[in-house]
Amino acid sequence: MNDTANHALRPTLVVLASTYPRWSGDPEPAFVHELSRRLVQRFHVIAIVPDALGADQSGLHDGVEVIRYRYAPRLLQTLVNDGGIVSNLRRSRWKLLLLPSFVLAQAWCLWRLLHKTRVDAIHAHWLLPQGLIAVLLRKLSNRRPALLVTSHGADLYALRGYWMNVLKRFVIRNADAVSVVSAAMCSELKRIGAFVESKVAVRPMGVDLLEAFKPDPRVSRSDFELLFVGRLVEKKGLRYLIDVMPNVLESVPDARLTIVGFGPELPCLKKRVDDHGLGHKIQFVGAEPQSRLPAYYQRATVFVAPFVEAESGDQEGLGLVAIEAAGCGCPVVLGDVPGAHGLLDASCAKFVRPKDASELAAAIVELLTDRAGRECLAARARERVAKAVDWGVVSGEYADLIDGVVNARS
Repeated sequence: MNDTANHALRPTLVVLASTYPRWSGDPEPAFVHELSRRLVQRFHVIAIVPDALGADQSGLHDGVEVIRYRYAPRLLQTLVNDGGIVSNLRRSRWKLLLLPSFVLAQAWCLWRLLHKTRVDAIHAHWLLPQGLIAVLLRKLSNRRPALLVTSHGADLYALRGYWMNVLKRFVIRNADAVSVVSAAMCSELKRIGAFVESKVAVRPMGVDLLEAFKPDPRVSRSDFELLFVGRLVEKKGLRYLIDVMPNVLESVPDARLTIVGFGPELPCLKKRVDDHGLGHKIQFVGAEPQSRLPAYYQRATVFVAPFVEAESGDQEGLGLVAIEAAGCGCPVVLGDVPGAHGLLDASCAKFVRPKDASELAAAIVELLTDRAGRECLAARARERVAKAVDWGVVSGEYADLIDGVVNARS
């Protein structure tokens, strides 16, 4: 069967997103693309995403028809990457000037697509701005595809204030269905008066636990290596991990910390390491593609993600890095923010109060010095996440959710 005939047999799904891989192996979070490419068996998937310097051209990628839109001269298209929109705006206020063209360019691409292609459903990742774009264009157009909006956390927690909450409520009330990536986010929706029980479902993003993020018996696990993986932004809490390393080293002199990631806090974090005189104990690896991450998790003794609530209110919606670590059989220490409990609990991970140096150091030392305890914890975590967040499970649930809203409107 040729591609044209195959497209005709599948409903057309348009995906709107901000964060999306710029090229194969891009270290930017890839969960939107990972979900989209797994939906192509049931949908003709078209992704409308921002262009960036060095990004691949528009075209077919892993079965997804990717449309990259420009919103500024290419050198200035820096609103999304290296930290995310919220962090980039806080660090560089001039980037507020990019917001209008960023939103309007994505809206224009969707408007043109709606008027030249039969679109059965839209999946808007993030309430703002993608959810708002989709809701407004559906109201303005005589073509009204089904609409699923997914909140990943930053859009819900960090975008605060009266008018932001008004817009969030507007989007949710006008969407056909809404998903959040952890149950904790439902509490925030209720707090701002945006929770609609008949519309809101908890659906996490997934992790490839069958082929990629799994234990590898060929890799020897270290006895003293701590690992951090993630964007170097405030809500990840890395500064607090660096600050407790002297306390950890008092009890475990051979301990060392490997940091994998990139982001706007890198210069100040490196200075923090230098101020503590820990350059020989803490290594910044930089950004790594997803394909190389399993080896870090498989080798590390303990994975540490000391999540905190940022000054802006932003916090983790789910914390997929913890799931990746658990999938690889690495025991996990987490900052006790609500989203961290989405899939793990105290039976299979160590939780510490955010910003509590003594609790964080004690949890790390306990796991470093108790091999049997950490192996037991890791085994329980692996068993727990494998049942809930492998991409095979997650993509099937999202496909069913999208099918449901399409059928409800037909």
